[in-house]
Amino acid sequence: MVSHLTEEISRSVWYGWGDPARAKPLAPGALEYLRRTLGLATVASVHPPVDLADVRVGPVGIGDEVLAELRSITGTEHVATDATERILHAGGKSTPDLLRRRSGDALDAPDAVVFPGSSDEVGDILALCVKRKLAVVAFGGGTSVVGGVEPLRGRFDGVITLDMRRMDRLLHLDPLSRTASFEAGIRGPAIEAALAPHGFTLGHFPQSHQEATLGGYVATRSSGQSSTGYGRSDDLVKSAHLETPMGPLTAGSPAPGTAAGPKLLDVVVGSEGTLGVITSATLKVSPAPADKVYGSWAFPSFAAGADAMRQLRHDGVRGDMPHVCRLSDTDETASTFKLGGWKTGALSRYLSVRGQKTPALALFVWEGDSRQIRARRRRSARILRRAAGIPLGPMPGKSWEHGRFSGPYLRDELLTRGVYVETLETSATWGRVEETYRSVRQAILDALGHDGAGAYVQTHISHVYSDGASLYFTFLSGLEEDGLAQNARVKAAASQAIVAAGATITHHHAVGMDHAPYLGAEIGGLGIKVLAGIKDTLDPEGIMNPGKLIPADSPHPNTPSPNTASPSTPIPKEQQ
Repeated sequence: MVSHLTEEISRSVWYGWGDPARAKPLAPGALEYLRRTLGLATVASVHPPVDLADVRVGPVGIGDEVLAELRSITGTEHVATDATERILHAGGKSTPDLLRRRSGDALDAPDAVVFPGSSDEVGDILALCVKRKLAVVAFGGGTSVVGGVEPLRGRFDGVITLDMRRMDRLLHLDPLSRTASFEAGIRGPAIEAALAPHGFTLGHFPQSHQEATLGGYVATRSSGQSSTGYGRSDDLVKSAHLETPMGPLTAGSPAPGTAAGPKLLDVVVGSEGTLGVITSATLKVSPAPADKVYGSWAFPSFAAGADAMRQLRHDGVRGDMPHVCRLSDTDETASTFKLGGWKTGALSRYLSVRGQKTPALALFVWEGDSRQIRARRRRSARILRRAAGIPLGPMPGKSWEHGRFSGPYLRDELLTRGVYVETLETSATWGRVEETYRSVRQAILDALGHDGAGAYVQTHISHVYSDGASLYFTFLSGLEEDGLAQNARVKAAASQAIVAAGATITHHHAVGMDHAPYLGAEIGGLGIKVLAGIKDTLDPEGIMNPGKLIPADSPHPNTPSPNTASPSTPIPKEQQ
């Protein structure tokens, strides 16, 4: 059959991120900067992925009778078993996912990819999969970087991936209540395009915005780059519909407030496809901003900048917070100016005033009515100046916004150049932000080896709360011969440092496979049992997204062991 993605393949890549037309190669100066910083002999040579025709895919493990039953539910054209579709759904977008695919390994690809067109079809598919003992993985944009959409079979006879792209409509808009209902397969840009004619925005812009779907936002509790202003996805969701192996569940209330028992919506939000398939959701929307104003400030250190963020949140007038609050440490500031090709006039002015090598750079974006924005900026500026900040003008903020979705494309370029690059994130209370930053950063450097020589770690804060902030780490080094082992080593060391610091194992990337071994340190053994009990109620056979969220050694009787290894770590006694 003709692939559903035939048209998209012409503009997307199976081994990397998004639309290659959006990718920009690194300039020679940036490549040289990387070579010197990482101590590499060269970054000029390229290491391209294998040809698509050479990617190894295992045999389809589902019989013709079962495939016929699936096709009777969705229509023949909406069930695919061709190699291309299976490769495109063989995992997410973590660095290990890409390394495997680039090397030609898609042996764990699903047996079939099914494209449902309605909630009823999803329910019928799940009932069939219970009967036929098939694992099910829900797939939106496929942007997971924590192993959240790996098609694990576990003990089941096969695994299918449910690609939700056909379910991509705006269902209802209530302009008075400022809510909108969408099908789960709608992608970020389409959400904004559907709301724009009505004068609204969702305001949710994660770095994966161009590829990720609404269902993915809800299932992973994602945060957008403007979440300080608009709120995280879990702040925005009013209700969600879940199709489970035991039947449909609608969680949440249309009422503005309710005391009707525990909030069952939180069973769905963050469930990561382990309980069922989110097919639609109702979310809060906001009036589209009339204006945007950008600002950037330099601080003498990351600690000073973080304290300025805290003061801005605590001491500022309610509602004055910028929609985007982003603080880079000195390493990220340096690499941003070098790799991003930003004009350095503002930075030079800062250096002449401070006489130091590199500042910690804070970027802000205020949205709303232009008159109100001016007043908010003035009040914020007084706080930032008292915190030792120096204004640098709007250009760094504008430049950041122009390229804010380009990071994953840069990773593809770096992998082709033989550079290992990965990210991870956490959040901590204000009293632990600095300790967490230093300990996790050092753990990454130690795991990369060479006493940190030839390795580069950069960090930023991008989400600011009353009680703390997020920390997002990006780290680079030369790609070792066994890149998968290199990644597992670094990720385990960083995760152990996060647990030891008392921070969260994930702020917005979700749990997936990668973080499941550390979840018990955060919610406790009884908390794991509660999650397992909910799963046993909604998915008693354990077919939904095996090996994710709930640790493999959990008490759930039907949780299969994952067929792909993930890092594990002992939980410190003080965390048990």
